[in-house]
Amino acid sequence: MDTEDPAAAAPAGTVTNRSPRRLRRRRLTRLAATGVSALLLVSAPWAWTKVAAHGHLHPEATAPAVDVVIVLGTGVAPDRQQPGERLAGRLQTAAALVRAGRARVVLVSGDGNGTSGDEPTVMTSYLAGLGVDPQRVVADPFGLDTYDTCARARQVYGVTRALIVTQSYHLSRAVTLCRHLGVDVDGVAARCAGCPPTLLAGKAVRDYLASPKAAWDAARRRPPAVRSPENTGVRDALRGT
Repeated sequence: MDTEDPAAAAPAGTVTNRSPRRLRRRRLTRLAATGVSALLLVSAPWAWTKVAAHGHLHPEATAPAVDVVIVLGTGVAPDRQQPGERLAGRLQTAAALVRAGRARVVLVSGDGNGTSGDEPTVMTSYLAGLGVDPQRVVADPFGLDTYDTCARARQVYGVTRALIVTQSYHLSRAVTLCRHLGVDVDGVAARCAGCPPTLLAGKAVRDYLASPKAAWDAARRRPPAVRSPENTGVRDALRGT
């Protein structure tokens, strides 16, 4: 006696034993598509910074020559007198650019009341120790984040063309924000000889997560946290060089 095919014998409208598997596959496909869409949406701000900065990132040796180099502040060493390793690398790179004639004036921008210490004061002192004439250094104590540094460089210090120095994981976001805010910048990847790969990887993840806020700040053109009158420090330093 022939064995009857259960699927063929099932009345019309009856769910066969294959249907649940097909339903599960469809659900998994929908979930995967939703996950990919969400990832693309979350990654869009990060992708914006990468695309907008393309062509404007340089190693130290091939950076274009400009009048001003902006150095972004970050953590000070525990003694509150010396820069941390990442900040030291940024300042060493800026000093090298000045010595090579690729910049004339350094605008150090950081938090003058930071949790680790007075970033601009430490930056100015460290540059002097590297042989940079203090009269070539201008300090902005209200560069509370990357966006504020760029906005204040343009609005307060009148900078329209510059190099900007920070570590590579941060460089695209810094360049994109400054260019969006009216400063024609090129980015220079800072040294970081003592930075372990784990630290750099963690900072890269942090920068990825910071991209949505950067995009939102740029889209709404938020004013910097601290507003100041025009400061002629950069202009005066350029006249003196």
